[in-house]
Amino acid sequence: MSQQKNIFIVLPAYNAAKTLMRTLDEIPVEFRKNIILVDDASKDNTAEIAKQAGLTVFTHPNNRGYGGNQKTCYTQALAAGADLVIMLHPDHQYDAKVIPQLVKPILDGDADAVFGSRMLGGHPLEGGMPWWKYNANVLLTALANIIFRRYLTEIHSGFRAYSKKYLETVRFMDNSDDFIFDTEIIAQGMMNHLTFRETPIDTRYFPEASSINLWRSIVYGFGILKVLLKFWLHRYSLLHFKQFEPNRS
Repeated sequence: MSQQKNIFIVLPAYNAAKTLMRTLDEIPVEFRKNIILVDDASKDNTAEIAKQAGLTVFTHPNNRGYGGNQKTCYTQALAAGADLVIMLHPDHQYDAKVIPQLVKPILDGDADAVFGSRMLGGHPLEGGMPWWKYNANVLLTALANIIFRRYLTEIHSGFRAYSKKYLETVRFMDNSDDFIFDTEIIAQGMMNHLTFRETPIDTRYFPEASSINLWRSIVYGFGILKVLLKFWLHRYSLLHFKQFEPNRS
């Protein structure tokens, strides 16, 4: 099935020199044909290592942020002819060996997006997730389910797959350049009645793995609340946000 689709893996990278090769080594061989790395003005030699590994590399001259990095990832993948795009952090936090399970619902026509879920994985705390991050994850996901009127076990995963239809339907270029991008692109899909599935994943927490600190997490949490409020206001036509309209271009 995967041979019939142009499947791309995009790696939004920042200072990933120490973990990039470990991440690449876990990607199943059949999914290594089209890999794009976008280097967000790293201070290490991430881009050089990626080029030596044979990846297609785009480099931001200035740091644009996690969301800004994803914008380049998806734009370049679509321009290269992607039918399905997997977003994988190159920090070796997520186990890339589950990529076949991640893409299967999209390839089977059962979903427009699939998210890896640490909650379905069964033991996020054992994997090293801080307790405060776990509790905030559960609470914010529950609130999002109420607002979206759909059910997901986690909205914060950085391991995802999107169909071409999904990325061409939502206005992801209108989203934030910061971490809140991940929630905004879900909200856009929900508003446009796109379909979602999840698959269990495990995560690793170690010094080289990227992770935002407590203060940035608090800011991120309030950002999620803002996105959910905007979604609710737009759904009930109390305020209008072009961000949630389908992309007509």
